[in-house]
Amino acid sequence: MSTQYKFHDPEGIYFVSFATVGWTDVFTRVLYKEIFAESVRHCQRHKGLELFGWCLMTNHAHLLVRAKEGHRLNDIIRDLKKYTSTQIIKSIEENPQESRKEWLLSMFRNAGAHNPNNKKYQFWRQDNHPIECYSAQVVHQKLNYIHNNPVKEGVVEFPEHYIYSSAINYADGQGLLEIERIDG
Repeated sequence: MSTQYKFHDPEGIYFVSFATVGWTDVFTRVLYKEIFAESVRHCQRHKGLELFGWCLMTNHAHLLVRAKEGHRLNDIIRDLKKYTSTQIIKSIEENPQESRKEWLLSMFRNAGAHNPNNKKYQFWRQDNHPIECYSAQVVHQKLNYIHNNPVKEGVVEFPEHYIYSSAINYADGQGLLEIERIDG
């Protein structure tokens, strides 16, 4: 197994990316975005997650994170992905307004059938691709990448206009999630 994408330094800051199976565009609905944001909030308050930057796109998320002392980042990310997948699939199943319900559930059911680690559905891809940010320069490079993702995809003209991102926090201090600012 490759050691390139692992959490090696328990005190390190990591750039973490993870995507839905098949890069399925799930986060086009506010309801599902809010489930993700609330789960991150929970991890911050109760699981030792320090959040420096984040962005949620239609089919993937980028986080710039670290675990507080006494916590393991691998465990936090695992719990975040497990909870969001369970809650979002439940919301899809129960949402009478979800026009893509059968298609979405079929995508997740098919992915789950091919992975013995799942009981029924698989929502997130198994990989996280954590990249340790070993210097201030790398931290800022990853933070810029995170914030410019919605601009690059043509969602907004300026990073701080995308509310599902920490770019707002860095622009005016007010965002959906609290972050630990990295200045300089």
